[in-house]
Amino acid sequence: MNAFEIIGGKKLKGEIQPQGAKNEALQIISAVLLTDQKITISNIPDIKDVNKLIELLGDMGVTIERLNKDTYTFEAKNINLDFFQSDVFKTKGGGLRGSIMIVGPLLGRFGKAAIPKPGGDKIGRRRLDTHFIGFEKLGAKFIYDSKKEFFNVDATNLQGAYILLDEASVTGTANIVMAAVLAKGTTTIYNAACEPYLQQLCKMLNRMGAKISGVGSNLLTIEGVQKLGGTEHRMLPDMIEIGSFIGLAAMTESEITIKNVCYPELGVIPDVFKKLGIKFELKGDDIYIPSQKHYVIESFIDGSMLTISDAPWPGFTPDLLSIILVVATQARGNVLIHQKMFESRLFFVDKLIDMGAQIILCDPHRASVNGIDKKYKLRGISMTSPDIRAGVSLLIAALSAEGKSTIFNIEQIERGYQDIDTRLRALGAQIKRIEASAPTH
Repeated sequence: MNAFEIIGGKKLKGEIQPQGAKNEALQIISAVLLTDQKITISNIPDIKDVNKLIELLGDMGVTIERLNKDTYTFEAKNINLDFFQSDVFKTKGGGLRGSIMIVGPLLGRFGKAAIPKPGGDKIGRRRLDTHFIGFEKLGAKFIYDSKKEFFNVDATNLQGAYILLDEASVTGTANIVMAAVLAKGTTTIYNAACEPYLQQLCKMLNRMGAKISGVGSNLLTIEGVQKLGGTEHRMLPDMIEIGSFIGLAAMTESEITIKNVCYPELGVIPDVFKKLGIKFELKGDDIYIPSQKHYVIESFIDGSMLTISDAPWPGFTPDLLSIILVVATQARGNVLIHQKMFESRLFFVDKLIDMGAQIILCDPHRASVNGIDKKYKLRGISMTSPDIRAGVSLLIAALSAEGKSTIFNIEQIERGYQDIDTRLRALGAQIKRIEASAPTH
């Protein structure tokens, strides 16, 4: 098993370029199935989840050409629909949660689809109801084989419909949009997600010939068209990486410049880090974080303890709450972290407590952090990464800690972060990949 060995306590310095956005990539790459024309996509992150989806598209019959490290062309002219009943598809699709994103395009273009029950992070329940209910309102029929955990979907006559989502699911909205662009008539999606990644998808589809209005709001109107064409698309930088690097700089007292961040697309993310007392400057489209010995958590105006919680966009993304939590452990002051969307995402705090952090896990959704103001450093330990975001949070903790840390199950981290050890070493981090057996406890 691969692991990271980290010698912590080193100040880092330099520039780092965020990768393309993972959460955008899974939607945008799936959308190539909506047309038989060539689509060119750039700034694609070279990470496991995205590479698995690209490989899956190739198995389905999509012609794929890699122009350079981050740019591909896709041409979905000859799709093998029989492939979806194969054992290969059931294995590959079941091991990738992002595989759910191919269902909408397949329903829209071919009128049928199949999907194994998807895998992914173990961070609590992640319902697929929003996707399926939306498809059903457009006229799709689902047949679920509970023994094989496999869905077959028939949608030979998709019709536009009024859809009120019970949750503003980003992937659910994206999937329904991709089915609706080729459905007959008009589809209205209310309580739609409006994240920048979803906006990117809608803008790309409109360039392909779709008719989507209300982009950027929670009310989308889609007039179905008969056919879509090719286009070129460049993905946004990954806002989760950008937030992770801000947290890394604060924890390690490092001077770091994050390049080309598309600052207007970051929403409230910079403001939330400012609430923890982290200082930075915007230089052009770069974020410059100076070396900072101490940072002080703000209180609410009435003096009560700050609470940071996740919410649908334009609220704070749940993917950065793990980073906020670990950064708060070395701040001065107290903060309550409230993870509303996933009930298992805070369970990694036991590792931080072992490292010397002062955290009370109130329940599966809330943790109270007492910042120790760097009066002493966290101590290095051996630990296992439970999911992508917690894994990077533990990596940041290890880089700030005194002594050696070993992080096992780094495959989880590498599902979402491209060449992370190489890029951190370029900043001066002492991190190396090793072969090691995971602890048995």
